[in-house]
Amino acid sequence: MSRQLYVANSIRGRRNFSSASDICGLYRCRPQASAISQLGGRSRLGGYSSKSLLNMGGNRRISCSGGYQIGGQRYGNIYYGSPRNYIDLQKYPGIYRNDPFHGVNINEHLLKPLCVGVDPEIQKIRIQEREQMKSLNTQFACFIDKVRSLEQKNKVLVTKWNLLQEQRPPMRRDLQPLFENSISGLRKHLDFLRSEKAQRGPELRNVQQCVEEFKCKYEEVINRRTAAENDFVLLKKDVDCSFMNKRELEAKVAALKLEIEFLRCIYDEEFSLLDQQMQCDTSVVVEINNSRDLDMNCILQNIDSWYQNIVQGSKEEVNALYRSRFQELQNQRRQINDDLKMNKRQVAELSRIAQRLLCDLEKAKKQVTCLQSAIFDTEHHGDCTLKDAQDKLDELHGALHKSKDELACMLQNYQDLLNDKMALDIEIATYKSLLEGEENRLISGNHVSIGFAVAANTENSFCVGPNNE
Repeated sequence: MSRQLYVANSIRGRRNFSSASDICGLYRCRPQASAISQLGGRSRLGGYSSKSLLNMGGNRRISCSGGYQIGGQRYGNIYYGSPRNYIDLQKYPGIYRNDPFHGVNINEHLLKPLCVGVDPEIQKIRIQEREQMKSLNTQFACFIDKVRSLEQKNKVLVTKWNLLQEQRPPMRRDLQPLFENSISGLRKHLDFLRSEKAQRGPELRNVQQCVEEFKCKYEEVINRRTAAENDFVLLKKDVDCSFMNKRELEAKVAALKLEIEFLRCIYDEEFSLLDQQMQCDTSVVVEINNSRDLDMNCILQNIDSWYQNIVQGSKEEVNALYRSRFQELQNQRRQINDDLKMNKRQVAELSRIAQRLLCDLEKAKKQVTCLQSAIFDTEHHGDCTLKDAQDKLDELHGALHKSKDELACMLQNYQDLLNDKMALDIEIATYKSLLEGEENRLISGNHVSIGFAVAANTENSFCVGPNNE
């Protein structure tokens, strides 16, 4: 902010006003020198000098000094007036004490009285000064409104700050135990899951060993079943061969029976023919030759008995042979049937054992699957729980950091507002002191012309001129 005060000289030569121009930065202020000069005249009235420093933020120093002098008297911190000679200068103890010059040169032309006339532009200047005073008053009213609004905002922020200060300790007291309880619960759950996993580990190994044993037994049973099936196939082949042999033998027996019947029929026919011949021959012989004494009946009976014996012997041999062969076949069939029944029983028993082992294996597989699924679900549930807890913890940390950041921002805003308020209070105090001084001077009858320019984003200037109304 740059402020400049300029001097407005009166036509009558009654008074002068001079002020320092101060350039104030954000953290430092650099003052410039100020000077008071007085034009000669009859009234011998002094001037007014003021110097104000305003710094928005940082280290601030405000100094204001001024005064006026009538007849060489002192008001304020500086001596004003127009001494007549060097002796008069020595009467002022506060001035020129540190002046390195020991003599003063006086211009005689400056001591001559001035011709004071009426300036035709004085009315315009007064009108301009009056308008500038009005604009200054308007700006000052706007400035006061802004100050009031800032004070209201400050009160609102103070109220919010007090509420936050009241609400912050319970949040801290409630938030930390919540974190600790949540973390302790999650740790307990994690320890429980780990212990359960450690307990399920031996069970899983035992189940795996049982599964391996069942696999070995199942392989053994499968091998035995394969061997039994191979033996059954071989026995079936032997039974088929025996059955074929039996069928062949039965066919041979039937053929032999047919042949025996055929031979029997032939023998019967031959016997009948022989009997007929013998009867015929006997009658002929008897009739023709009675002198022969041959016993043909006895011979025929002997032949018949002999043939009968031969046939009977052959029949008995054949029957005995077929009977023995049939008995052997019956024994073989009985043995084969017994072996077949035994093999069937073994196959059925092996099938039952294999079925039982398959059921046990299926149960073991299901149990292993259930255990694996339970372990997987437990691990997944534990991981999900741990992940959810971690996410909640991260969210709570984020919320805590966000709250801290918001609180820091609010503190920063509050500090900035306090700085602005302090700067505005200082500026108000400065304006107040200037206005009070101006009122005092107006009351005492001294009229001062002030030129004031504000340089910021925009430049505004106003003047306080003499009021002769």
